[in-house]
Amino acid sequence: MLRLAIVGYGNLGRGVEAAARQNKDMNLCAVFTRRDPATVILQTRDVPVLSMDALADWEDKLDVLILCGGSATDLPVMTPAIARKFNVIDSFDNHGNIPTHYAAVDAAAREGDHIAVISVGWDPGLFSINRLYGGAVLPEGKGYTFWGKGVSQGHSDAVRRIPGVADCRQYTIPVPEAMEAVRNGEDPELTTRQKHTRYCYVVAEENADKAAIETAIKTMPNYFADYDTTVEFVTAEELKRDHSGLPHGGSVIRSGVTGWNGENRQTIEYKLTLDSNPQFTASMLVATARAAVKMYDRGERGCKTVLDIAPADLSILSREEMLAQLL
Repeated sequence: MLRLAIVGYGNLGRGVEAAARQNKDMNLCAVFTRRDPATVILQTRDVPVLSMDALADWEDKLDVLILCGGSATDLPVMTPAIARKFNVIDSFDNHGNIPTHYAAVDAAAREGDHIAVISVGWDPGLFSINRLYGGAVLPEGKGYTFWGKGVSQGHSDAVRRIPGVADCRQYTIPVPEAMEAVRNGEDPELTTRQKHTRYCYVVAEENADKAAIETAIKTMPNYFADYDTTVEFVTAEELKRDHSGLPHGGSVIRSGVTGWNGENRQTIEYKLTLDSNPQFTASMLVATARAAVKMYDRGERGCKTVLDIAPADLSILSREEMLAQLL
């Protein structure tokens, strides 16, 4: 049994708890939180909820920790710090800052003789793998990624960190005309702004400067500055009534040509439709935890991504079962 712990118990942490229950080789041993542990109620019986200060006492009791903090401010600090003492998995999703995050985590994990897998989920994550496969199989072509319509947890969290914001739901919406052109094999040159729009439903704190909040959102680098972004202020009741779910999804499309003269057009499309973004991301995190432990046991150390993981390492199946059932 793989000895697993969760760090952080929000939407993603609750999803990891549920996903661990679906995997027969996972034993959830503990949940660590920055909140008062007495206020955190788990679905799983007999699993202790502990403060972050207790982590130091668990170094030899866990195989891997899944870090469920936010990408804006939590994981850039949390992942390197914890990777010095434990094998860790995170879902860092700020694409523009992944190289910097990778370097910091790699140095920390190697210093502590551990393995860390960052940017795990569906994008970055599964879609990253699909982009790699598409480009490798169709080198003469173009790749496109469309997200949504759906709620981005990372972007919503980034907005909530702005002073004066009480809550937020941020929707990413593909531009229909752009998707149609790609699927038609037109291979358009699309800017970031031409592919997606962003819509933010924001609950402002009492007496907050709404104009300043809107400006902070629309000019936020790596999150909103490169997109046409609409900000709508709503009440807490309206947000709960109309935007309580966390759906998401998207498509990775590779359009290319094959043949001596490029006479045949080929299109690959991968699509996800998710009722719950955090629960799906959590399921990917748990599968990756299995892979990380396998890699660690083989002597691998330092920071890894999904692009470094062999598909077989993600599976609970034996090699013989994979050959018989999947190949």
